[in-house]
Amino acid sequence: MTLQDLIKSLTPEVYENLKNAVALGRWPNGVDLQPGQRELCMEALLHYEMLHDVPMEQRVGYVGGACSSGNVDKIGRDDHVQTLTIQ
Repeated sequence: MTLQDLIKSLTPEVYENLKNAVALGRWPNGVDLQPGQRELCMEALLHYEMLHDVPMEQRVGYVGGACSSGNVDKIGRDDHVQTLTIQ
């Protein structure tokens, strides 16, 4: 069985269980995920989302909002930055 075959065989329920396991750091039975398991689960989640065309805003690790790099003026200042003065 290839990785793609494995990802195709994942049900939405298994996908949600993997997401919860990664978020909580433990399996549904309470056993902690090992570092290698967390990495493999994340990889499986990312492949699943790409294969099943999960909307970007629903994907693992999605961060909404605009990038501030587009708001920098010509001299490199960001108009949304406020200077903090420590007294």
